[in-house]
Amino acid sequence: MSIFDWIEDRRKLKLLNAPKSRNSESDGSKGLWTRCDSCGVILYIKHLKENQRVCFGCGYHLQMSSHERIEHIIDSGTWRPLDETLSPCDPLEFRDQKTYLERLKEAQERTGLQDAIQTGTGLLDGIPVALGVMDFQFMGGSMGSVVGEKITRLIEYATEQGLTLILVCASGGARMQEGILSLMQMAKISAALQVHQSCANLLYISVLTSPTTGGVTASFAMLGDLILAEPKALIGFAGRRVIEQTLQEQLPEDFQTAEYLLHHGLLDLIVPRSFLKQALSETITLYKDAPFRKRGFIPSHIQSVSSPVFIPTAKQESVSRE
Repeated sequence: MSIFDWIEDRRKLKLLNAPKSRNSESDGSKGLWTRCDSCGVILYIKHLKENQRVCFGCGYHLQMSSHERIEHIIDSGTWRPLDETLSPCDPLEFRDQKTYLERLKEAQERTGLQDAIQTGTGLLDGIPVALGVMDFQFMGGSMGSVVGEKITRLIEYATEQGLTLILVCASGGARMQEGILSLMQMAKISAALQVHQSCANLLYISVLTSPTTGGVTASFAMLGDLILAEPKALIGFAGRRVIEQTLQEQLPEDFQTAEYLLHHGLLDLIVPRSFLKQALSETITLYKDAPFRKRGFIPSHIQSVSSPVFIPTAKQESVSRE
């Protein structure tokens, strides 16, 4: 047994024996060492955190918690969370090896979050923004009804206040334990974004991290006015094996990576994590004086985007008949 294998075994044993804690800072990084998912090099946790969880050996961007991302994007002391007490229920009484409620409780205790996203407002280099950050450590960042509702409320608040919207995506897709209730969040969020972008002419920046897949990719993740991504991030809808079996073709080695998507025009820019805040700041600064920007304009004939049903007015019906 090599020294690296011995260290890894000791780390796993310590994780198994350690009591569960509500402190999110202690989760996912218990012990002193971790291994890079790309090159396999052993990394010292303290130094890795200082380097924003970017591998010193190969530059691979390891997963970050939502707390860490907010800390690195938002100016210190300016973060104001929104709807942080919203918690999911179990409308379908779903059960596999465990009940859905048991899985929720475990994820909440492990991460200290109520669901897989944190939303709020803050200053980014002194610029007020509305920010939503998904957390992959909470049930794979899956999008359930609470995640969809929190994002929708954040978008509506940003629209009313005239704020730039930033969503940091890290998700496996829609949450299967909530069935159609999770799938309808795709349309609900997209409707809110339509008002924010097209009616109020406000900026929406989507930041894709690894992984961004499934229903999140099929909805708000790819609807940004600007779509940024981290290097080598896994981004896609269906899994690689599913696509290969369907098409009966061998896919390229770099398929569904950020670099592949940028080459094919699905991304605007790949930004290393250490430059993300600066890139966002410069982009918003360039945009904020745009003459077409409007504040808080939501057409009165549009129903609340929280409702899945849109009822046209009589004036619209007459226009459509003509």
